[in-house]
Amino acid sequence: MILHSNIIGEGQPFVILHGFLGMSDNWKTLGRQFSEQGFQVHLVDQRNHGRSFWHNNFNYEVLAEDLKHYCDIHNLTNITLLGHSMGGKTAMLFATQYPEIILKLLVVDISPRFYPIHHHDILEGLTALDFDMIHSRGEADKLLSNYVPDFGTRQFLLKNLYWIEKGKLALRVNLEVLKEEVGEVGEALPSHAKFEKDTLFLRGDRSEYIGEEDERIISNHFTSVDIVTISNSGHWLHAENPKDFFEAAINFML
Repeated sequence: MILHSNIIGEGQPFVILHGFLGMSDNWKTLGRQFSEQGFQVHLVDQRNHGRSFWHNNFNYEVLAEDLKHYCDIHNLTNITLLGHSMGGKTAMLFATQYPEIILKLLVVDISPRFYPIHHHDILEGLTALDFDMIHSRGEADKLLSNYVPDFGTRQFLLKNLYWIEKGKLALRVNLEVLKEEVGEVGEALPSHAKFEKDTLFLRGDRSEYIGEEDERIISNHFTSVDIVTISNSGHWLHAENPKDFFEAAINFML
């Protein structure tokens, strides 16, 4: 089984991995911008997300294997790899396992450390969406607001809605497996894992995912690393401040 992707442009291969409950479409606008700078951008859906296959196995080992298979199928070498949040954890593990494939690594607002489960309300809200009763995005948003008060987060989650048939909505994410395996999302990078090539960590100034203590942890795993803070942004910094995000990323990549 091969991961679904949207490939934009020609040039140096640049693979982008979305976060938990996200999808490749979240990166379409930035993907086009990167392609205009001479990159062939691969916007990839990870398993159980977007248009990729569903499977009961869900952990970073299999996510990294999926990406290796994808690179083999598309004959990708010397790639620049970017991952946000859960995608950042996949990218970190992949880079430490297959450094020969990676040219540069970008990790967006996630540290190699362990994170406790913190998606309860979101998963509860998505579970509550009964598509026998809900027939519009507006109705879904109204119900979801009881669980997820933040409008921006709801809009991100509701991108997973699609029409499975006329008048019938469904979710693109494999919610049952993701609920069962949500603990895997916070797993730490193995303590022995190292990556010595150029690495950039980007964090939002309003995000709590990468703190001062994380800087030491990051340096233990990544020996050639810069950590850059993007102003006026939280965990979804690429959506909240795309201009500064793009500038920081492309300065590192070129």
